[in-house]
Amino acid sequence: MAELKGKILAGKILVKPQEAEEKTQSGIIIPDSAKEKPQQGTVVLVGAGKKDEPMEIKVGDVVVYGKYSGTEIQVDGEDYLLMSQIDVLYIA
Repeated sequence: MAELKGKILAGKILVKPQEAEEKTQSGIIIPDSAKEKPQQGTVVLVGAGKKDEPMEIKVGDVVVYGKYSGTEIQVDGEDYLLMSQIDVLYIA
């Protein structure tokens, strides 16, 4: 992954979503039309904390977020999610 240029605003994070599962644990291959949108990813950029809400997430954290959280964006052909810190449900 190339180094990303730019600045994230206060309270926001940029997440690289994990790839959707290709097959089930029992070995059944999942077609593209049936794949679930991943709800976990790795944080690649972090904005500063807000005055009343310090930033608790750091670059490299693996986070779990809601199914419809964030805004999908593309940077240099890579897919990312831009979301608020409050959209994160769990830091793994």
